[in-house]
Amino acid sequence: MTQHDDPELREPDLPRTAKVRKQALRTGWTTGSCAAAAAKAATTALTTGETQATVEIGLPSGQRVRFPVDKCTTSETEAEAVVVKDAGDDPDVTHGARLTATVSWRKDPGLELDGGVGVGVVTKPGLGLELGAPAINPVPRAMITQSVGEAIDLAQKGVYVIISVPDGEKMARKTTNARLGIIGGISILGTTGIVRPFSTASWRASVEQAISVLAAQREDTVVLCTGGRTEKGAMTLLPDLPEVCFVEVGDFTGAALRRAVEHGLTRVIFAGMAGKLTKLAAGVLMTHYTRSKVSLNLLKDITLAAGGDHDLAERVARANTARHAAELWEEAGLLPAAGRELCARAARVLSRFCAEQAAREDQTTPEVHVIMVDFTGQTKIAEAAV
Repeated sequence: MTQHDDPELREPDLPRTAKVRKQALRTGWTTGSCAAAAAKAATTALTTGETQATVEIGLPSGQRVRFPVDKCTTSETEAEAVVVKDAGDDPDVTHGARLTATVSWRKDPGLELDGGVGVGVVTKPGLGLELGAPAINPVPRAMITQSVGEAIDLAQKGVYVIISVPDGEKMARKTTNARLGIIGGISILGTTGIVRPFSTASWRASVEQAISVLAAQREDTVVLCTGGRTEKGAMTLLPDLPEVCFVEVGDFTGAALRRAVEHGLTRVIFAGMAGKLTKLAAGVLMTHYTRSKVSLNLLKDITLAAGGDHDLAERVARANTARHAAELWEEAGLLPAAGRELCARAARVLSRFCAEQAAREDQTTPEVHVIMVDFTGQTKIAEAAV
């Protein structure tokens, strides 16, 4: 891509409903946490014959959290428990959802997990889940298994767990699930178990504050990470940097870069997965899902630039998600080259944005590095620098 072809830099405004918060933001719980809590409560009720009023589970961080159980019923063969989702101050369509676990015995030891009413079914590739499977992501699956395993010994006994969400299909209409090929309900999501209000003006302020803190400690490098998984992975990839240098930036890359330049930081490292990097490579510096979409045409162009043939490029242009595009690159043996091209384009955009800010602030433009990680957040696929 020539300088002439470089994309216009855009930093869309926040949705109006996410702008003004007069008080500190309250965190909440993911659908995954609530499903795990409901599953443990129902399993405990099935085992003991006693209904449960509260239930405690472990989050991936090791933190223990106790949830109220809204409803719990039991019989000799089956138990059911409901945990109502509290999303905190995040503008979340699943706030108030009734995560319901129905648990029954099975012959073989272990846990068999299925989705019931209101939980979507996966019908397209690119989501990291099997086609035809319920849209229950890997971390929630592991949390459900761990939580049920705290109630019974899964090496000795077996249970069948169905997670359902009454009104889940209605809630899903307000999400992008149908476009992604998740049909019939919501997804059971979460990587930390905690909903942090990324989508608000106050979160942007916390990002800016974090950069001010690291600058005050005379650090000259900031590592911007899109979420919890990428932050953990970046810390592993960059072990020589102190923890204060790592900032979970959410959607607010532009705001973070502006503050980094103001403080005269000399190096910016951005670590992210394919979707966020594609938005950045297209010139979008505020990547809230309501304000930006992944450009499949850009991914098609990257495929050709990395040496892919026209057939692969056309398949990438029809991909379901950026993750699906990356999977197509991997199948074709093009992932490292296409990943480097994607990182290079994202790095050029970030560097141009920093240069514009530096000119205003009479500062030096920081060196920019971009690292593409896989969908665990732990493995580096490619990198580029400007």
